[in-house]
Amino acid sequence: MTQENYTMLCDFYELTMGNGYFLSDKKDTVTYFDIFFRDIPDGGGYAIAAGLDQVIDYIENLRFTPEDIACLRQKGCFDERFLTYLQHFSFTGDIWAVPEGTPIFPGEPILTVRAKAIEAQFIETFLLLTLNHQSLIATKTSRIVSAAQGRPVAEFGSRRAHGTAGAILGARAAYIAGCASSACTIAEERYGVPASGTMAHSWVQMFDSEFEAFDTYCSIYPHNATLLVDTYNVLNSGVPNAIKAFHKHNITDGGVRIDSGDLAYLSIQVRKMLDKAGLPNCKIVASNSLDEHIIRDLIAQGAKIDAFGVGERLITARSSPVFGGVYKLCAVEKEDGTIVPKIKISENVGKITNPHFKKVYRLFDKATGKAMADQICLHDEEIDETKPLTIFDPDYTWKQKTLTDFCAKVLLVPIFQGGVCVYDRPSVPEIRAYCQKQMDALWDEVKRLDNPHKYYVDLSEKLWRLKRELLNRH
Repeated sequence: MTQENYTMLCDFYELTMGNGYFLSDKKDTVTYFDIFFRDIPDGGGYAIAAGLDQVIDYIENLRFTPEDIACLRQKGCFDERFLTYLQHFSFTGDIWAVPEGTPIFPGEPILTVRAKAIEAQFIETFLLLTLNHQSLIATKTSRIVSAAQGRPVAEFGSRRAHGTAGAILGARAAYIAGCASSACTIAEERYGVPASGTMAHSWVQMFDSEFEAFDTYCSIYPHNATLLVDTYNVLNSGVPNAIKAFHKHNITDGGVRIDSGDLAYLSIQVRKMLDKAGLPNCKIVASNSLDEHIIRDLIAQGAKIDAFGVGERLITARSSPVFGGVYKLCAVEKEDGTIVPKIKISENVGKITNPHFKKVYRLFDKATGKAMADQICLHDEEIDETKPLTIFDPDYTWKQKTLTDFCAKVLLVPIFQGGVCVYDRPSVPEIRAYCQKQMDALWDEVKRLDNPHKYYVDLSEKLWRLKRELLNRH
């Protein structure tokens, strides 16, 4: 697959600032930027990181073409020396990030860049759009898959996605977070996401009768026959004709899909009809503008649904369509290697940043293997697992818990060093398996759809004191 050149996919101010850095004494200043997010979509208890693989592709393919340079020249605001510099531009810095599929929480860095100011500033837009989009879809998918309680969920949203990348990379993110398959065929070709699907209403309408449509389909696909039974009337014609076709072709493990109507009531009645016809292994698939809340309610109402197809409300994360990740300067590095922390202050407390070059530890209970809290530390801090560690809720400092028998794992791993990728990139199926393992380490209370337990993310004492010092100084 040819890698498309996305170098010019940037906010224009990345270039105006780059030109300014080039013409000032900031050109070679080494900077540190963090990507983090402030709020979890849908009021959930966790989010899931996704999109890192596309970030790697982007970084490795950064280059300005002669056409790009000509486009910038005609703007009339860039110094010719800067444009010459861009002709040989590439990323030469370092990046650390949490692996895709990792549960993540507000305020903690999920990716850190250390690079010269022009390089670090320039990549902001693409990194944000990529991580924000795929993390959003992965997070939404995880909620939907959780609501399905082990029943397979197929991603059906390509035709409602926001463009081709929204469809293809959305399917990728959905599979990472637990979808069993996708209707997006190219996602299988590119990423190994299993493609699935059977028929549309137009197939049924194409034939002189509903039975003829089902009969023909079963003759062609005897081992993968899921029949759409709501083109005309589910109970009066759709299911009876499906049963007749299944019997004719000796299909005992086919399926029927219901795409409209009262899915709870219809699925219960359809289950009775299939069982009475000697087809207890025939599956019932439901679709039609589903989301996690509708799926949860259907199951609570006793719906006899074996699998779900979810489209627009997954692929667009319709109920909470913005992930809100941000890219903020947290430090600059002097020529002697000294790191100078930087902080952004705001009257909106939630927009005050955490300064300095940092790392994040996830703290696991040794007895249960469950994640208990995360701690954001200065880059050179080490957590002593032999000593009790008190973790505070940053929103309510009187809320705290002391950890004793725990182990600490650093979340951000090296991705680029000196502009070279040093990360062993896993396949999408491997990322999916990793995601499931990491999700299993979260308590169920954190994964509740509504009013989830708040997962603790605290600052180390050194980082907290540094932040207070900078706040007082300004």
